[in-house]
Amino acid sequence: MLVDDHPAFLKGMVALIESEPDFSVVAETGDGREAVEIYRRTKPDVVLMDLRLPGMGGVEAIMAIRKESPDARIIVLTTFDTDEDIYRAIQSGAKSYLLKDTPHGQLSKTIRAVHAGQQVLPPKFAEQLAVRQRRSDLTEREMKVLQLLIKGRSNKEISSSLFVGEDTVKAQLKSLFMKLGVHDRTEAAIFAIQHGIVHLE
Repeated sequence: MLVDDHPAFLKGMVALIESEPDFSVVAETGDGREAVEIYRRTKPDVVLMDLRLPGMGGVEAIMAIRKESPDARIIVLTTFDTDEDIYRAIQSGAKSYLLKDTPHGQLSKTIRAVHAGQQVLPPKFAEQLAVRQRRSDLTEREMKVLQLLIKGRSNKEISSSLFVGEDTVKAQLKSLFMKLGVHDRTEAAIFAIQHGIVHLE
């Protein structure tokens, strides 16, 4: 099953996959929520899933599918290569993480390996994942503070947006800087964007 909201890419992937004698595409969609429904009906052997999808994102769709079918074999196929995206995808239960420009041979090989029950991560991504795993997860509140910080909000504006005191915001920022290994707001914003912790829409 293919899940991607770019029709031209989807069409190309169908042709590529069906060029392999033992592969066939049983379903395709560009919508995360629909992917969960289709998976429930068709139970495909392997799913190729993009991360950025309308409505329900790829990570949420993977989690929803695996909640019902813990043995689901899902490969993330995306254009994003930040350590946070890789971490979230693997945490949600994806068996592999590949970029959309992955050579056909490597893609076919990965599909076969994942179908056989293996977890396959290219060395570069395995390295990024290991680095990310050493960093503490941000709390939900810290994520909200970070998102507002990236929008250029002051401590006062953050405190009124989140209905907390300025001292609480300062404490959250301190914790945030420590977890990210940065010293100030600017470094935190740059780090968060570069590592995919927050995506600029």
